[in-house]
Amino acid sequence: MERQRREPRPKQFDEEVISIGRVTKVTKGGRQLRFAATAVVGDRKGRVGIGSGKAAEVPTAIKKAVAAATKNVTNVAIVGGNTIPHEAIGRRGASKVLLRPASKGTGVKAGGPVRSVLELAGVKDILSKSLGSSTKINMAYATLDALKQQKTAEEVAKLRGKKVEEL
Repeated sequence: MERQRREPRPKQFDEEVISIGRVTKVTKGGRQLRFAATAVVGDRKGRVGIGSGKAAEVPTAIKKAVAAATKNVTNVAIVGGNTIPHEAIGRRGASKVLLRPASKGTGVKAGGPVRSVLELAGVKDILSKSLGSSTKINMAYATLDALKQQKTAEEVAKLRGKKVEEL
């Protein structure tokens, strides 16, 4: 009886690690060192997710973070294949991120974790501003919150019970 090898599935999402931190738990027996990782996954076509994982070794923590992010993937409204429909402010903790649509050719005007989330979501032209705390993890989640708030003209028309032309 021959065993057949399964072909590895092609990766569904691109992944990027936002932060890796050392976490120490102090017990009676001493300090217990672990690593916490936060990762973003996305297909660059309007689907993006963020997750975090903790483990004794960095690679294991990253794997857990990517697995958690893959489970939390959400769809993002992108207009014209390159930008968001309207301005929005995302909040998480003391972090706030302002996202503003931009004209074609502007590029992604964002830094750090905000840039990672936007690029993996598939947004090509956007302006952003970080307000409040600049904690990497909270900024990433605030960006995702702002992206989740986006509604296309079709969705707004449907909610109001009107046609797109009436708006």
